[in-house]
Amino acid sequence: MHTFPAPAKLNLFLHVTGRRPDGYHLLQTVFRLIDYSDQLSFRLRPDGIIKLHTPIPGVPEDKDLCVRAATLLQREAAVTAGVDIFLHKQIPMGGGLGGGSSDAATTLVALNHLWQTNVSQARLLELGLQLGADVPVFIFGQNAFAEGVGEKLSAIELPPAWYLVLVPSVAVSTAEIFGSKELTRNTIPIKIPPFSVWQGHNDLESVVCRLYPEVARCLEWLKKLENTTIAAMSGSGACVFAEFASEPAAQAALEKIPNDVKGFVAKGLDYHPIQKIIESKI
Repeated sequence: MHTFPAPAKLNLFLHVTGRRPDGYHLLQTVFRLIDYSDQLSFRLRPDGIIKLHTPIPGVPEDKDLCVRAATLLQREAAVTAGVDIFLHKQIPMGGGLGGGSSDAATTLVALNHLWQTNVSQARLLELGLQLGADVPVFIFGQNAFAEGVGEKLSAIELPPAWYLVLVPSVAVSTAEIFGSKELTRNTIPIKIPPFSVWQGHNDLESVVCRLYPEVARCLEWLKKLENTTIAAMSGSGACVFAEFASEPAAQAALEKIPNDVKGFVAKGLDYHPIQKIIESKI
């Protein structure tokens, strides 16, 4: 059995700058990887069967992103082997933290190593985009400024930081938010640098807060905290976060969260941890 992490991400800002003729939205965002992960374990099998042993309730196996990722790579590289997949979920679903996308990316990167298929990172990025707009950044493997639908990635250096993430007890539909008539789609495109991450905002925030009062309540609570550099919603929600310069400051804020709200503290990462794991196995 081979086990690999699938970390969450935060969108430090998310600007919607337009819409393509095919309906996809044009975005600008900064992805920050954080040290809060799902875990995926893989056991190779010789018969070509791809089997997920930990299905997510309500998700048919052939629609599961891990199964789809494994199937895509198997077809791409004409692999005759199969795999048993075991997923341990920690990242909340419908939270805007990229859990499903990260699981798919870890499946592609891990199986490319385990099946010895030697597919290039550039091609893995293309395969990832077929699975979802947020999948490529996890294959890219480091913090990134993203454009297009989220697939045009440029590496970005971010200072060390700790994050308090609140998990409202609602699951937000990404399609519902992007389809909203109230969504602003004309934020002026920016360039990094000179634009600073801390000057950004999340265009989806106001729409989500109107539709989901629980998200608005959690975000307002975060914005009243001291010593934060950012307080914002990640992706299309529901999770909201505040950024701190130190772990003690983030932990102190965690201890004060309302009793009916779940939350956690996570360190900001510079790189996806799977890279070092694979290098250590070679």
